Amino acid sequence: MGMATDRIGASAFGAAVGRLWNLGRLRAVRSGPARAALDVFAIRIASAAFAYGAQVLMARLMGGAEYGIFAAVWVWIGILGHSATLGLSQGACRFLPADGALGRDDALRGFLLGGAVVTVASAGLIAGLGLLVLRAEGALLAGPYGAPLLLAAAILPLFALQDFCEGVARSQNWAVLAIAPPYLLRQGLIMAAMVGAVWFGAPAEAWVAVACTLLATALSAALQAVWLITRLRLAGPRAYRWRPWLRACLPIALTDLASAGFNVVDVVILGFLMPPATVGLYFAATRIQQFVVFVHFAASAATAQRFAALHAAGDRTGLAALLRMQAGLTLAATLAVGAMLLLAAPLLLGLFGPDFRDSLPILAVLIAGSVVASVFGPGEDLLTMLGGEGICAAITVAMLGLAAGLCCLLVPIFGVIGAAFAMAIAATARGLVMAVAAHAIHGIATPVGLGLSRSTPR
Repeated sequence: MGMATDRIGASAFGAAVGRLWNLGRLRAVRSGPARAALDVFAIRIASAAFAYGAQVLMARLMGGAEYGIFAAVWVWIGILGHSATLGLSQGACRFLPADGALGRDDALRGFLLGGAVVTVASAGLIAGLGLLVLRAEGALLAGPYGAPLLLAAAILPLFALQDFCEGVARSQNWAVLAIAPPYLLRQGLIMAAMVGAVWFGAPAEAWVAVACTLLATALSAALQAVWLITRLRLAGPRAYRWRPWLRACLPIALTDLASAGFNVVDVVILGFLMPPATVGLYFAATRIQQFVVFVHFAASAATAQRFAALHAAGDRTGLAALLRMQAGLTLAATLAVGAMLLLAAPLLLGLFGPDFRDSLPILAVLIAGSVVASVFGPGEDLLTMLGGEGICAAITVAMLGLAAGLCCLLVPIFGVIGAAFAMAIAATARGLVMAVAAHAIHGIATPVGLGLSRSTPR
């Protein structure tokens, strides 16, 4: 299924790019946003398979209790690690292309060095404060969570630095360098290290798994950072524009945090309102629906930084062309992937167990919500990259509240399918409001079929 999706997507992306820019050579097409999006999508699909394999391996090696400790610690590493960048990872996709387009190499170099230092320092401070809180609480550090949490504190700065490196690589349109180290290499190293540790006699316990995660994160982050340093021009004067950087990046960090909550709020609320078996049925559907979300992730990773560069250069025609291509092809790819997932859903859900086939209506509603939301185009990317990040953060927080409220309202009435409808409605509303905000601030109409054709220059 993944290979077929890649071939279909490659054909559509290549044809559209060729029509828009009249590119006569296949090499030119492959170097553009279409090929970058396909690279990201393929890597995310492969990483999903790696992540699934890694979790199965960990669970089988450690057993339920130890695996539960590891999973809880890893979730917190992810949440705090992404937040610790203070939005500078996404900010790299906004400021570095703009500085490059305007010839501000000193500001570009300042952001690279300053962003890396602030990211590591912020993550270290969060880790230190966390340990102080845990020490004051006492029980967690003295129990089975103690060693895993201490190791997690060491992982946090490395995880945050790798997240920043991903943003820097994306800003330069190096899609494979951005995505492969954290999503493929790190996962593979975690699995290999854990198998090797147990093979050589280490106990199959949570602290060993977290230690393997520390080793894997250090190696993958170091390789990614070295590769970036060799490709970037870092020699020369530096300028630090902290006020505009943080003014934009801190709201972006809030958006990322609210988006993380948006992705789990339905499962959290179901956990309070429904029995565990029902929550499991719903959770299985969300894991499959994530493959649809990868389409938007891939499109955003390939084009968001290009929006910033074209806007900084004043190239409104190029921005219009890229926006139309991104919006149209994202919708087409979302429809295609969603349809294929629904066709394969009985098999995919059956892999979880025979009872999980009952999740098909849930999956259908969630996919429908993703498809309808994609009709409104990349409004969130435009707000983040061109200006309007504060409005973007406010919208995301509001939509998180809407999703939570709808879940609390619909689940008691309709059961678990009510959560799916709540998330589909909230996702659609989020796309619509982001599109309205992008048009109000920048005069850009993002819904599919409009592009910039009905926009007013600002």
